[in-house]
Amino acid sequence: MNNKTHIAIDGPAGSGKSTVAKQLAKRLDMLYVDTGAMYRAITYKVINSGISVKDEKIILEIARAADVVFKDTGIYLDGKDVTKEIRSPLVDQWVSQISKIPGVRKLMAGVQRKMAENHNVVMDGRDIGTVVLPDAKFKFYLTASIDERAKRRYKDLKQNNSRTNLEQVKTEIERRDLLDSEREHAPLKTADDAVVIDTTGKGVEAVLKEIMDVMGGKGDVL
Repeated sequence: MNNKTHIAIDGPAGSGKSTVAKQLAKRLDMLYVDTGAMYRAITYKVINSGISVKDEKIILEIARAADVVFKDTGIYLDGKDVTKEIRSPLVDQWVSQISKIPGVRKLMAGVQRKMAENHNVVMDGRDIGTVVLPDAKFKFYLTASIDERAKRRYKDLKQNNSRTNLEQVKTEIERRDLLDSEREHAPLKTADDAVVIDTTGKGVEAVLKEIMDVMGGKGDVL
């Protein structure tokens, strides 16, 4: 892709990949692409459309028509800032169901590759290193214990005034792990050449240091 540098960061919900990827992109002055937010935006639109989440044909039409844009540190859907709305428990409940649809994943992967064509990018998701950017210069897979991931997600939800509880969040994450790992098309898995980092008990700076050490420092990245 025009000799651009691509960094792929994959991992399950609550592993810290989005927070780490965003900070890494800022530190390296690279474009940050949160692919999970893109699937959440499509899910949000599907939910608001009132159609059945099992109607894959209509869902694909909705995805094709959706205008998803990253702007001002947020994500916009059809011109509206939906940064907070896409983090709701209802979107959590259905995003894995929507994102496992082959046509939707193929469409989104195409959009994501297009973003990487002319930019140095840090892209995070669940299939970046295996499907979207298999030739990425650097690949990382972030993980953490289920309890740690549940606590992180619960903290995020509480900030949005969600009435959910910690056990519900943990159950939902376990359900999403299962759906994401067992889906037929582009399942969540570790790329063979990815560096695995367990973020349990680690702060963002500690994880960033591990990543930068692997890459040899900023000077050797670009």
